[in-house]
Amino acid sequence: MPDAWPEYVRHFSDPATIHATCEDYRAAATIDLDHDTADIKEDRKVTCPLLALWGAHGIVERCFNPLEEWQRVATSVSGKALPCGHYIPEEAPGLLVEELMSFLKPELTRKV
Repeated sequence: MPDAWPEYVRHFSDPATIHATCEDYRAAATIDLDHDTADIKEDRKVTCPLLALWGAHGIVERCFNPLEEWQRVATSVSGKALPCGHYIPEEAPGLLVEELMSFLKPELTRKV
């Protein structure tokens, strides 16, 4: 992750980035919850295949069962914890690419 640090500093030095980040977190705690509640009430689910990845050493692993959580709102869920913390692309880039390619490969090789 040390190589990524300058990029974080560069982007988060921009007030527009900070504003957008705060708006994203604000939506997650407000309107997104309203939309999720409405979808659950109407039994609307994500119907495309969904890959859930999280860090084995992060808060998600300690506080949630991500596959169970996603299975409540989606019809086709796969995934697992990767041996890292919250920042998967920075901490386990090779494993992330392997998981993504494995998940996407059937679609990438499907004949149209």
